[in-house]
Formats: sequence, C-alpha cells, structure tokens
Amino acid sequence: MAQIFDRSSNALARMSLVLTGLIVIALGVTLDSLQRSPWVTRQGQRPDQPVPFSHKHHVQGLGLQCQYCHTSVEKSSYAGIPPTKTCINCHAQIWTNAALLEPVRSSWATNESITWTKVHDLPDYVYFNHSIHVNKGLGCASCHGRVDLMPLMYQQNTLQMEWCLNCHRDPAKNLRPVSQIYNMAWEAPSKEKPVWCAAGGEKAGKPTAQSVDCQTSDPSKGGVQVASLSFAGLMMGGQDPNQPLSVEGVHSNPHAESTVGAGELRLPEQVSYTKFTSQRELGYYLMDHYKIRRANELSSCEVCHR
Repeated sequence: MAQIFDRSSNALARMSLVLTGLIVIALGVTLDSLQRSPWVTRQGQRPDQPVPFSHKHHVQGLGLQCQYCHTSVEKSSYAGIPPTKTCINCHAQIWTNAALLEPVRSSWATNESITWTKVHDLPDYVYFNHSIHVNKGLGCASCHGRVDLMPLMYQQNTLQMEWCLNCHRDPAKNLRPVSQIYNMAWEAPSKEKPVWCAAGGEKAGKPTAQSVDCQTSDPSKGGVQVASLSFAGLMMGGQDPNQPLSVEGVHSNPHAESTVGAGELRLPEQVSYTKFTSQRELGYYLMDHYKIRRANELSSCEVCHR
C-alpha cells in the first residue's frame, strides 16, 4: 500500500504543535498586558468635565481642606461630591461672570446638579468604604496620588484587585498618623526626619487611631507642655491666684483630659514617645494600635464566619 504521508510530515506536525503553543502563550501575554493597560484601567486619563476644576488651584493655591468639599469622607463609604452651593459660597463673590463657571451658575439657577464624570469608578460589584480607610491611617495620596498637584483630576493608580491586595497584604507600608491623613506632602520617617509617637487611652465612640499622637519634632526638646488653665478654673480648684504655680516639665498627652477637682489641680498624665526612623517600624506600630489585622490573621474562617 502506498504511503499517504511523506516522512517530512512528522517534522511539520511537531513544528505546528510548537507554533500553536507559542501563539497561545503570546495571546495570553497580550491579553494580560491589555487588561493592565491604561486603555482598560483608565490610569492617567483626564476625562472631560462640565467644569475644568483644578485641585491644584484650590488645594495648593487657596489652601482648601479636602473635607470642605468631601464632607462625608470620614463617616461614610462615599467621599461625597460637593453640591453647587459649595461652589457658590465663593464664586458668588469672585469670578462671577467667568465663562468656565457658566455650568455652575446654571445649576444654581435651575436647581439641577452638575453631571460630573466619575474619575475613580470602581465596578458595581466592588464595595469600598472611605471612612474605614481614613480612620485607620490611610492617607488620601496613597490611593489618589498628589491631588494637590493636579490641574485636572486623573486616576493615578490602576484600582485593580491586585493593587488593593498588595496593600491589604502589607498595610504597614502605607499607614500614617491620622493627623497626617490630609497632608499630601507627608513623607515616611527616616533617620534624617524621624517621627515620635505615643499611644494614649482609647475612648468609646472614637476610632482607635485617634488614641495615637505622632509628632515630627522631638517631644523631649519641646520644653514644658501643660494644658491651658483659666483663672476661673484655678479659683474653682481652691488655688490661690496670688501664689505661684510650680509645675515640673512634663510632656502632656493631648488625648488625656485635664480635670480640676475641689482643692486640687490635676495635670495631664505623662506619656512615653517612641522614635521611628523607618516606615516599616512606624507601620507595624500603628497596625497594633489601630487594631489592624495582619495578613496571617486574616486567613482564618472566623473572619467571615463568626
């Protein structure tokens, strides 16, 4: 019987299998690169807005705080988009006839909200809570970037799941004192610029992060720090105002309340500050006092099934 396939067909079959495998691998790499690209994630893109609002002008130039516009960021899952009235508070006095602000004036006159294009738009199946992140020591710039330097708002990070997981697996690298949450220029502690932190007593109804006080200057060189006392308070405590008040140097805890009882003067309790020269050390310290679980503690079933 005559041979149907030539001997070279074996080589062609092997080459076709290798070529098919290479095509599949190349297609997978291409699709992976595509789904990480700004074309899909919209990273770095500046969408058109009804009003070209400049965060750089309002934050860095005028010194507005984040909470002035985003009023619910500390108590809600949603940071909040300011109503037209927030804009009119200033622009009823300045730039009243600017062409760029016509949508604002029209919104105020018609009582219809401005239709903004959402920049950081997560999928519908993702639930993100702003308040828990802010109250646990995650700064605005960690997710949104240096907003105070953006003339036009854009998405700095990918906002993909792996980007979120990288932080949740190691939150210490991004944590900061709650007093520095809105400080866009916050820098991690170093040997040249250390940070001193002290933990006070926790109070019911307040985030645990507020029990930690951090300073960028050495508290031991700050001199005498005493809670302010009024003349009336001294009289209520039975202290003679004509007698000198002798107080030794103490470093007061800003979270400890000063009380004046009958016949006595009680000062804030002394606290011990710890010096940090690296973000890793500070991050682990804040994780312990902010009550943030570490990655190995989140692997148990009881996290979800209590």
